[in-house]
Amino acid sequence: MLIRAHNLKKHFSIGKGDILHAVDGVSLEIAENEILGLVGESGSGKSTFGKALIGLHQRTSGEAYFNNTLLPERFSASDHLHYSKLMQMIFQDPYSSLNPRMTILDIIGEGLAIQGNLSKADIKEQVSYWLRRVGLHSDHMSRYPHEFSGGQRQRIGIARAMIIGPKFVVCDEPISALDVSVQAQVVNLLEELKQTLGLTLLFIAHDLSMVRYVSDRMVVMYLGTIVESGPSNEVFYQPKHPYTRLLIESNPEPDPNIERQRTHTPIRGEVTSPLNIGPGCRFADRCPQAMEECKTVTPEVTQVADDHSVSCHLYPG
Repeated sequence: MLIRAHNLKKHFSIGKGDILHAVDGVSLEIAENEILGLVGESGSGKSTFGKALIGLHQRTSGEAYFNNTLLPERFSASDHLHYSKLMQMIFQDPYSSLNPRMTILDIIGEGLAIQGNLSKADIKEQVSYWLRRVGLHSDHMSRYPHEFSGGQRQRIGIARAMIIGPKFVVCDEPISALDVSVQAQVVNLLEELKQTLGLTLLFIAHDLSMVRYVSDRMVVMYLGTIVESGPSNEVFYQPKHPYTRLLIESNPEPDPNIERQRTHTPIRGEVTSPLNIGPGCRFADRCPQAMEECKTVTPEVTQVADDHSVSCHLYPG
């Protein structure tokens, strides 16, 4: 496995003794040249997990491995310099993730400049190549971020991540801020880069149908924990956890005629507070199939099929 996380936790102290359990014991593996889709509602800990995995957040506890090498709990400047050549991130917001005072040449070429191995002419040549590779023009490098559309900025963010030549990339909701037509272009670009460069991707998103299309396996998170994981098609078409089922039912149909006739089942109830979380299933207060033990006993991970697991009392081990 290229990437492995074991019982990874990231908690934030927010004062007065309160602890926010953003990521609370996540264990998963990502094989080389695989796309793993990570889905869940806002606030489920997806982005925090991705940042903790590659060292942008210090882990509270747990372990993270790259190619069987244990990653530091707290990255130093030299760690960032070393691992940035192996792991990169495409950020969610194409507007705030680019420095408005830097030209596109400086933004995309910054990683190469920090590595210090290339001349300015070589960096310019590499930036020109990657601008063309992501569907932009090489003469765009003298411009500033505000001169581009959202889709173009996201392409710039992709070029910035790829120019270093990483093996693993965290794609933190790279399409959520884009129009639907542009989303398809960016997803197809990422798929093409994965095939030609042998990339391994952690694809974080809200849209389950898009994740099913782009990823090999799917992991569903809720309030900092994994509730279901398995092959993407199997999780999407044969969901086991009540939360996964409700997420899929809330996914709109692309055909407007079918969508108008479809009965929607909203997820009811209040989201459990992520502060000082105790035992029990975190989805119990919103689950239509909740039992008494769901509120007091934390469910174990149960294998329901080959490579398909679920954490739910409906499937006792």
